[in-house]
Amino acid sequence: MLTDLIYGDDFFEKILIVESREYISILAERFPDAEIFFVTTDEDFFDERAKIFVMDYREERLPFDEEFFDLIIGELTLEVVVNPQDIAAGFSRYIKQTGIFLTSFKNIRHWKILEKLMGGWFNGIVSRFYTRTNFERLMLASFYKDVKFSPVIKKAPPKLLEKLIECGFENFGDDLEVEIWQVRAARSIPELSLLKSMYTADFRAEFARIIHRVEYDIEIADSVKNFWRLYDEVGMFTDYAAEFINEIVIHKENFYKNLRDHSNRSETEKIIAEIENL
Repeated sequence: MLTDLIYGDDFFEKILIVESREYISILAERFPDAEIFFVTTDEDFFDERAKIFVMDYREERLPFDEEFFDLIIGELTLEVVVNPQDIAAGFSRYIKQTGIFLTSFKNIRHWKILEKLMGGWFNGIVSRFYTRTNFERLMLASFYKDVKFSPVIKKAPPKLLEKLIECGFENFGDDLEVEIWQVRAARSIPELSLLKSMYTADFRAEFARIIHRVEYDIEIADSVKNFWRLYDEVGMFTDYAAEFINEIVIHKENFYKNLRDHSNRSETEKIIAEIENL
C-alpha cells in the first residue's frame, strides 16, 4: 500500500485522500490528531472520520488554500486524466513546502501488458500507462523535487520473460516484473524540507530575496549586511544555509564573491568557506 512510503518521522496535520477510501481508516488510526479530507464523485459516500467533498478532481478546482495539506494520497490518480501534468502540478499547489504526494501507476513495461500486445489485444484505451522514467519526468516537471519509487512485483513465467528479453526488452531492475510503481513525490529535497520546517514561509521568502540581491549585484553592501542580519536572527546552521543557497542560486561564483568582498566581520570568512564547500 502507499502507506508503506510514509516514513517514521513523517508528521501530518492535514491529509487529503483522493477517491481511495480504504486509506481513511488506515490514516485516521495512524494519525489520530490529523484532519482528514476526502474527495470523491460518490454522492452517497459518508465516513465520519473525514470531511467529504463530492467533486471530480480531474475536472474541478479543489476548494482549498494553496499549501494547505501535508499529504495528498490516492491510487492511480493520474491514470484516467486528459492532461496528467495539469493534475500533478495542480496537486503540488495544495501541498506544503514540507509535504508529499503519494500515488501509484501501472507499469506499461510489465510482462502482462506486453504479453497482451504480442497477442494483438490491449484494453488500456481510456487509461494512461507510464514507464518509471516517464513518470519521474512528469513529477519533476510538475514542481516536485524528490521522487522515490517502490515496486509491486508480479513475477513472470520464466519462459515468457526469457522470450521478452530475447526480443529486446531490457529487464533493468526487474522492471518487466513490476506491475505497479508506488510513488512518493516531495515538494522539497529532504535537507531543504527540514530547513523549511524550521523557519517560516515569510522568513524563507525574505532570505531568498536577499540572496538573489547579493547574487545579482543589487545594492550589494546593504544586501550582504541584511544577509548576515537574517542569518544571525535565527541562528542558522551552515549546512542549512548551504542547502538553501544551492537550491536557488544560479551564479554561485558571483554570489560568493560578493558575499566575501562586502562582509566586514572577520569571522564570516570561515562561515562562507563552510557554506561554499557543503
